[in-house]
Amino acid sequence: MTDSFLKIGLINVMEPINILAILAGTMIGMFVGAMPGLSATMAIALLLPLTFQFEPATGLAMLASLYLSAMYGGSIAAILLRTPGTPAAAATVIDGYPMAQAGHAGKALGYSLTASLIGGVISSIVLLTVAPLLGKLVLNFGPIEIFAIAVLGITIIGSLSQGSAVLGLLSGALGLLIAMIGMDPTTGTPRYTFGNLNLFSGVEFTVALIGLFSIPQAIRLMIGGNADQAGRISNVRDRMLPTARQFIEMLPNSIRSAVIGVFTGLIPGTGGDTASWFAYNEAKRFSRNKAAFGTGHAPGIVAPEAANNAVVGGALIPTISLGIPGSSATAVLMGGLMVHGILPGPTLMTEYGDVTYTLLWAVLFANIALFVVGMLFTRACVSVTKIPNRVVGPVIVVLSIIGAYAINNSVFEIWLMLGFGLLGFVLDQCKIPTPPLVIGLILGPVLDTSLEQSLLIGRGDYMIFLQSPISAVLLGIAFLSVLQATPLPGLIAGLFRRMRGSVEAGNDNG
Repeated sequence: MTDSFLKIGLINVMEPINILAILAGTMIGMFVGAMPGLSATMAIALLLPLTFQFEPATGLAMLASLYLSAMYGGSIAAILLRTPGTPAAAATVIDGYPMAQAGHAGKALGYSLTASLIGGVISSIVLLTVAPLLGKLVLNFGPIEIFAIAVLGITIIGSLSQGSAVLGLLSGALGLLIAMIGMDPTTGTPRYTFGNLNLFSGVEFTVALIGLFSIPQAIRLMIGGNADQAGRISNVRDRMLPTARQFIEMLPNSIRSAVIGVFTGLIPGTGGDTASWFAYNEAKRFSRNKAAFGTGHAPGIVAPEAANNAVVGGALIPTISLGIPGSSATAVLMGGLMVHGILPGPTLMTEYGDVTYTLLWAVLFANIALFVVGMLFTRACVSVTKIPNRVVGPVIVVLSIIGAYAINNSVFEIWLMLGFGLLGFVLDQCKIPTPPLVIGLILGPVLDTSLEQSLLIGRGDYMIFLQSPISAVLLGIAFLSVLQATPLPGLIAGLFRRMRGSVEAGNDNG
């Protein structure tokens, strides 16, 4: 069955409409990524309403290619402006900007684009081979195991989120609470609707996404203004494509960094920014000329760019096969599935195999499209970096309002989107991470339905979750991930150190 789905996916992705969607998503992602401060997650959230009119496979192919190309687009601003276009491009600044200042902006962008292609292709091959294997494994999962996976997804992402793990878990719990709004899936009882008919069907996921990711960014851009206009590289005159010798020299670094990116992407809650720094550090560690890093050294550009594009395939593996988003951007991609009536979870590889495998192939094709489009349009993207932030901010707000209204033609949802926007801005100001909240919104309905189904199977006995070995192991891992977010592990480690110190002191005295 896997082989047949692979063939179906390949045939689907090669349809003209899907190729056009991949090219369109690639161009949009590059331009969005090149704008300082805008993220791939925000771009996907804004583009979601536009995919309603497409078939699910076409819409998802566009979103996946946008996600991938925005990763490269972020390096354009990093190299030319010393301002990462996306968080994943932060490590690229260290060597990319000095190389551009030395008059080799094209060379720096060429290294970035080629490394992105290598990293992306490697991660796509891993995605096409590993995801189906995991898909076969989860065929044995029922409601009990799916509940355990949902719990694990929320706790791991909360505990691994940047900053305070407790705040990450709090954000995830808030997302779960919001996901409970609407009608109970089993009994049909309204919950937290306060008598408002607009909330009986629950909170529209896309509306929440647009508000949480777009409005806070627009506010920051309008408040911050154009504080970083100095030192901009205004044009690219030199050759972009690396020579054959340069390509061979960068290959080992690219492959190593791609492997780092894939494995980092597999861990829910980590992302391109984490992988980029890991890869940069490893490139420096393996280099014979460590002192050259930070002065415009090519390996310092290649490593983070190969890693952050490889993260895309890695992050999609748990997203596709287990229904656990590997990053905030893949969480929004899962929202794209929900928009088209496809419930994320372990059944994606079987019940919706044609759509899922089309998405897997689209990631590979998007990498090739990125290289072609990047060679043709990177120079055009330079003009995007010149747009003032105080112009970009209001445009984002207008697009957000249009997108929120277009979903159900509802004015109520415009206000709901703006409400989520204010919530997102407050969370940002309080240093509470937003991605765990999004994961809670996505996994909330899965958690809710599987919990009620499991309790019906177990006749109300909660021990049903420990009777399944898979569920027991997953819940145990979830418990440990919550535990490590508390001071308890540190207290226990301190106690053991003191006990060992006391024993060693006693032995010395004896």
